Amino acid sequence: MRHRSRVRQDPTQPNLRQVHLIHAELLNELAAQGFTVRPGDLGENVLTRGVELLGLPRGAQLHLGPEAVVEVTGLRNPCAQIEAFQPGLLRAVLDTDAQGNPVRKAGVMGVVLRGGTVQPGDAVRVVLPAGPHRPLDRV
Repeated sequence: MRHRSRVRQDPTQPNLRQVHLIHAELLNELAAQGFTVRPGDLGENVLTRGVELLGLPRGAQLHLGPEAVVEVTGLRNPCAQIEAFQPGLLRAVLDTDAQGNPVRKAGVMGVVLRGGTVQPGDAVRVVLPAGPHRPLDRV
């Protein structure tokens, strides 16, 4: 499914937002700030643990379980839907660095390279693309 705002901007652009992945550590961080966010509440399709999703380069491949492969295309840009879920949550997942640049913490987006069944507890194996690596930007 295509994100409606992206289709309105340019209906011919490729769909780089097929799968949404969030690191479970974000849910822990949000809980420490007083938010109650459970797996699936932010619309993610896959919740990972121990994988530094936000630090991956574009084109990294995530092998999920024995079959599925997702290529990381960019960062999820937090939107007003997150704020509607819980007031203050948007600010908690959209930070700024020391230079004032936005830091998007609401996970990454990807495209399916190979489908398959993904189960809770499945291993995630990261395969990095050949360098030079390009940092993630919002998609």
